[in-house]
Amino acid sequence: MHKYLSILILLCTTHFLIGANTIAENNPPKKKKEFVVMIDPGHGGRDTGTPGTGRYKATEKDIALDVSLALGKMLNKLPNVKVIYTRTKDTYPTLNQRAVITNKKKADLFISIHCNAQPGKKGTAYGSETFVLGLSKNKANLEVAKRENSVIFLEDNHEETYAGFDPSSPESLISLILLQEEYLDQSIEIASYIQKEFKVTAKRKDRGVKQAGFWVLSKTYMPSVLVELGFLTHKKEEDYLNSKRGKKVMTQSLYNAVKKYIELHTQTSFESDNVVIDENEEEKEKVSRVVKGVTFKVQLSASSKKISTKSYNFKGLKQISREKAGKIYRYFYGKTSDYEEIKRMKEVAKGKGYKDCYIVAYKKGKKVSLGEVLNQ
Repeated sequence: MHKYLSILILLCTTHFLIGANTIAENNPPKKKKEFVVMIDPGHGGRDTGTPGTGRYKATEKDIALDVSLALGKMLNKLPNVKVIYTRTKDTYPTLNQRAVITNKKKADLFISIHCNAQPGKKGTAYGSETFVLGLSKNKANLEVAKRENSVIFLEDNHEETYAGFDPSSPESLISLILLQEEYLDQSIEIASYIQKEFKVTAKRKDRGVKQAGFWVLSKTYMPSVLVELGFLTHKKEEDYLNSKRGKKVMTQSLYNAVKKYIELHTQTSFESDNVVIDENEEEKEKVSRVVKGVTFKVQLSASSKKISTKSYNFKGLKQISREKAGKIYRYFYGKTSDYEEIKRMKEVAKGKGYKDCYIVAYKKGKKVSLGEVLNQ
């Protein structure tokens, strides 16, 4: 009896396992939905964005593209994450095209990357900020939105494409807000992660999460943010955003924030892969100390011989000048009103072999005491 019972149980178990395997084969587990991130490098082509102070060939469109491509490259390494761009070259997709392609690809997150500018000649504003769609009574926020929206005037038939939208009209902005209301909470969430990373990882001034009426945000039907990396009208920040290290740190900050958002919204845990930022990289953030009315130079040597100021006579150093005093010729490297800059140039000269070089100062064409001008 026990023998027959054992055989019966074995047959039932085998039948159950075979059935289960058949069901599994006919109904394989569903593949996880890809999380799609649309990265929008601001401006492009004929639309350069802000030129900053004009000291660099690169403008807003170039920095935005560099950071966007680097961010996408990092995110694409995450499992089940797909990155799409509105542009990958120096081209100009219209605001409408950016929104259309984002919606068509059914992106789960839209990030538009820009650099800021301060109107006028002051150039004192600095720091990073992230915008979500909304109304703002803050004049500065409104000006940022107007500047970014005004690119529609570069487009042919913009009146028809944008249905009479006026970047400076409060009524036009109100009509935009209603379209993104459904995604506002999530937009604010990712914006807050980004700002925290800018503050903690990049050590930038945190200008906060803000609301303003951006056309491109209103037409993307998913959580959407517009990031202002920093002000190109602020010399120190412009130097930082044009440096390899600056772009690397800002990209890492954005990556950390987006990865956190994806983890929380897909219930996925990615391996920790934060990049260690080398504080000793050559292209670290510069400091500035301009002394008005004063010119600093690095004196390399003095000789009774008149030597051509070509770089090959000075170990490859450029910006060489010569001055005659009696029968002696003095040779200088660099010429700037920025004391911190001339100190860096002095280190460069020492590295070339001019161990005894030193800094001199001139005021109204006459040599003056270095201590006098630094204490003025």
